Amino acid sequence: MEVTITEILDDLRAADETTRRYERRYWLSSADFFALYEKGLLDNGEHLEEFAEWSAFYQIKLDREAMLQTLSQERVRQLTASGQDEPITIDTREPALRLPVAN
Repeated sequence: MEVTITEILDDLRAADETTRRYERRYWLSSADFFALYEKGLLDNGEHLEEFAEWSAFYQIKLDREAMLQTLSQERVRQLTASGQDEPITIDTREPALRLPVAN
């Protein structure tokens, strides 16, 4: 499976918009919310759907940030593969990240 930078950034934008909305509503960072959520310390079920959505979008955000970092590091590796300390020309064609397919 290949994932492009555009797909990663689009997913990040959507996840960021959603998590920011919840952070504003509940006055809590997504990281702090998720730590409490994973421990089962939040809510009596009243906000079950909202918290499940917030959790899912936060996990998507973390996943896509990791994918972006991986793609960027691979891109740097390719750009510096010559080992020479010369200026690097960056091609504007969109790179893709090949991911292992989960079974």
